[in-house]
Amino acid sequence: MTPLLGAILGYLVIQFGIGVWASKRIRNESDYLLAGRSLGPWLATFSIFATWFGAETIMGSAGTAYREGASFANAEPFGYGLCLVGMGLIFAGPLWRRKLTTLADLFRERYSVRVERVAAVILIPSSILWAAAQVRAFGQVLNLTGGIELETAIGLATLFTVLYTAFGGLLADAVTDLVQGITVGLGLIAVLVAVIVALPEGTSVGSILAQPGALRLAAAPEMSWLDIIEEWSIPVCGSILATELVSRVIATRSEGVARHSALGAGGMYLAIGCIPLLIGLVGREVVPSLADAEQVVPAVAQQLLPPVLFVVFAGGLLSAILSTVDSTLLVASGLLSHNLLVPVFAIQDERRKVLLARLGVAAFGLLAWLLAVRAEGVFALVEEASAFGSSGALVVICFALFTRWGGAPTAMATLLMGLVSYLVATYSGVRAPFVLSLLLSLGTYVVGTFAEAALPVRQSAKAD
Repeated sequence: MTPLLGAILGYLVIQFGIGVWASKRIRNESDYLLAGRSLGPWLATFSIFATWFGAETIMGSAGTAYREGASFANAEPFGYGLCLVGMGLIFAGPLWRRKLTTLADLFRERYSVRVERVAAVILIPSSILWAAAQVRAFGQVLNLTGGIELETAIGLATLFTVLYTAFGGLLADAVTDLVQGITVGLGLIAVLVAVIVALPEGTSVGSILAQPGALRLAAAPEMSWLDIIEEWSIPVCGSILATELVSRVIATRSEGVARHSALGAGGMYLAIGCIPLLIGLVGREVVPSLADAEQVVPAVAQQLLPPVLFVVFAGGLLSAILSTVDSTLLVASGLLSHNLLVPVFAIQDERRKVLLARLGVAAFGLLAWLLAVRAEGVFALVEEASAFGSSGALVVICFALFTRWGGAPTAMATLLMGLVSYLVATYSGVRAPFVLSLLLSLGTYVVGTFAEAALPVRQSAKAD
């Protein structure tokens, strides 16, 4: 074992210790899944930021900039940052007032138990895909720093994240997110400074940004307006009501904290999220022959930073990954246990509810590992996670929160339309599958609402 790997493992042991400490404070399902609805402004803001600021932001966006250059039309970090701002402005208050335990609870309260269960089944895969992206990135860091074969590293990363999440729940995550957010910001700044200092003589950041294709105000010329709408609609519309984000908002102690923490996290995300893009662009001059572009940030950090600073960076990167994967596994497990298993088997004991949630974390961690070892890259997994089944859910939630239109049949039809249309469009090669599924979902809800309204009239006329 190298001293560097030993230091990183020591950092992970501390993280695990926090999870064990938090486990002693978990008395019921709400404590485990929502930290007892006690998050204040600082913890909530950094928890939302750390959950959103994961592997796709640091490694995925930097890898894209390394390969293709950067554009202000890119969805990462601009689209995902806008998503957080939209949550704070539009959805945080209404969601918090509902006093939900999971997002699927809204479908039960507004429509029916059957709609709730279908929604839970549709929402779970998105979280698993997102968890797989973080686990793969975790494995890449261990592969780079410790020389561990990638598949083995992904397996070790999965084992650690499952244990960490199963013990501590949301409380452990929230406690560590403040330190994690600061650490990842400082680590990225250190890498950016190091890569700028290491530029060859006569090369500056300005000259790199001035290179053809390095930095564009608009999208790449080969992208059509439909491609641009699709690229932005996935992070904004597909993620604005992501279950991981909703879980943080409803875990806050007041409506004001819910709104302001989402807005604050969005601002932080936009500011700090630009750093990996710049590292990716500048890194092409420092490490020009990387086989895997998504490893540009850790590769540059390992090559240029002193060991102590690299440990800080690696700790920050692993913190960002842990925070995100913790949230995704918790949310998926909460949907399975709280919305499916607990009501079906009429479980009343709080300890058994927590046990079920922990077992769900282990099961979904295994699924995330299977996806991670077969994936082509981190960013591809995240895009799939943002788009899978989210169009129908977005339409139904918007009508549920802000109108009284539509009932259970309409909601059910819309959820299924969003999922099926996206899958069919994706695998048949439609150019903008998410936009198509969003439009079809909206049309389904509107038509269904009018059909429900007309049905009693028809029945009454027939009776006459």
